[in-house]
Amino acid sequence: MPEATEIVDVVVGVKGPTSNISLFRNQQKKFDAEQLFKGDKAYVGGLNISTPHKKPKNGELTAEQKAENKVFSSNRIFVEHIIRVIKIFRVASERFRLHPNTYEQVIFTVCGLVRLRIGSLILPVLS
Repeated sequence: MPEATEIVDVVVGVKGPTSNISLFRNQQKKFDAEQLFKGDKAYVGGLNISTPHKKPKNGELTAEQKAENKVFSSNRIFVEHIIRVIKIFRVASERFRLHPNTYEQVIFTVCGLVRLRIGSLILPVLS
């Protein structure tokens, strides 16, 4: 079972509307071609990414699909928890009102603080 011990990649958003799958496809080039990913329903259709079953239009999921979705989300919940912790800082969840060039520095600082909080960033003790 994976644990939330590291933030693997940070995608600094771009101005204007961009879908999650488009951002993912651009970032995927940085990883090994065989790397597997897990995503939510916004990532359906991506290469090497598994997603939960989507309810068909005017239809229902089978009991087996619902059970698979439940297992899938229980394995992926730690990602959602990290996203929640990042959004506590509100810079990632609201309109950024400072100069656009500072956004990248701010979001990386927030991710560093989150890494410190979850224990994946250990600062040296100065004596």
